[in-house]
Amino acid sequence: MYWRRSAAEHRRGKGRGNREALRRLVAAGKVPGVLAYAGGTPIGWCAVAPRESYPRLERARVLKRIDDHPVWSVVCLFVAKSHRRHGVSVALLEGAAAFAASRGARLLEGYPVEPGRPLPDPFVWTGTAAAFRAARFTEAARGAPTRPIMRLALTPDWSPPGGASYISRQ
Repeated sequence: MYWRRSAAEHRRGKGRGNREALRRLVAAGKVPGVLAYAGGTPIGWCAVAPRESYPRLERARVLKRIDDHPVWSVVCLFVAKSHRRHGVSVALLEGAAAFAASRGARLLEGYPVEPGRPLPDPFVWTGTAAAFRAARFTEAARGAPTRPIMRLALTPDWSPPGGASYISRQ
């Protein structure tokens, strides 16, 4: 909910309040992202929606719009610790792309980190540039030295190469 709420709203809703806000979003019929599963157990999450769904992103100086093309945005990835460094982030990005394409998106954008040195996992919640490149995104701009803005062009029938075995698109 970080990108969907103002800083004050997010702070006030820390913990349970933000979880409840996400539940209300889902109950209202909005699909806030895609999930990755292994053997029926959820192991990952990727938030994806039209950029306009993320008011805080719209105000982010470093991640400002680079043109007037309508884009969908990937703003958050989470992979369970036991499944990290096994390609789940790439599968989530591919699933997010297929999901966005199925809803009419023609451009998908992400805002990963590329710090030049290893960071603890909690600091890469917007994804890594390497994962975005592996999912066939290309750098479209750089808002700061460590913050590339990555894009993937989509077609109505876009699907990941070889399928995305981790992804549920429901």
